[in-house]
Amino acid sequence: MIKKISIIIFLGVLLVFFSVVGYGLLLQRQVGLEIIFLDIGQGDATLIKTPFGQNILIDGGPDSAVLKRLGKNLPWWDKKIDLMILTHPHDDHIVGLNEVIRRYDVQMIIYTGIIYDSPAYENWQELVKKYQISTIVVDRPQIINLGDNCDLEILYPRQAIYGQGIDNLNNSSIASRLICEGTKILLMGDAEREEEKELLATNIDLSTDILKVGHHGSDTASSQEFLDKVQPKYAVIEVGENNFGLPSLRVIKRLERSGAVVYRTDQNGAIKVKKDSQNVIILFEK
Repeated sequence: MIKKISIIIFLGVLLVFFSVVGYGLLLQRQVGLEIIFLDIGQGDATLIKTPFGQNILIDGGPDSAVLKRLGKNLPWWDKKIDLMILTHPHDDHIVGLNEVIRRYDVQMIIYTGIIYDSPAYENWQELVKKYQISTIVVDRPQIINLGDNCDLEILYPRQAIYGQGIDNLNNSSIASRLICEGTKILLMGDAEREEEKELLATNIDLSTDILKVGHHGSDTASSQEFLDKVQPKYAVIEVGENNFGLPSLRVIKRLERSGAVVYRTDQNGAIKVKKDSQNVIILFEK
């Protein structure tokens, strides 16, 4: 009799457990688009959660802080990164990605294949091989379909730079634009004015609702000509405590003149953009 009661209790616990997990997974599938500009200090790390349950991580910041931030924004059972994008291999973008590769199931990586001599980049390449992660080397603009009414546009580089060196690594940054459920988010990595000019020269539509400001708000980026073309409603600067004078007050003023509401991770903490079929909601920690 006692054994029978124990089995019934055990089965009941299992039922409750799987009911909770199943309900959580259902909520996960039903959620709309979310973009979280993670507060990881002086660096970039952006998590995109699509309406179709995909997790996209663009850059990973300068250290392991990204792991804590991912843990806060993903359910405990969700250890999959469907797509990782390395915009360029400076330490404040790549070091955290090495930690993510070790602890998450990374399905696909997009990068440029640029040549750059650094321990973190060498480590990253070794980890990609060790875990046999599929890679796409960007060699032209392209569109990645994420689901119905949801695309990720790769806007830059415009041509192959695999195996090449470049004087200013910032201007090899992958620039991308997410267009999902009618909302446009332009992510510029550390792109500076030189890359902005190349994009402007193509005369492509760069209009966006939300701009992830290039190079942490440095005055070397976000030219007035570029902002006039982009016309963002909101601008997000991923920045932490630093000795570089970032973000530049000139850039903030240019953004505000362009009509953008400016958010900063050093002042606002993590900045979360939530989008359903009708509304855009912006939340922040601080």
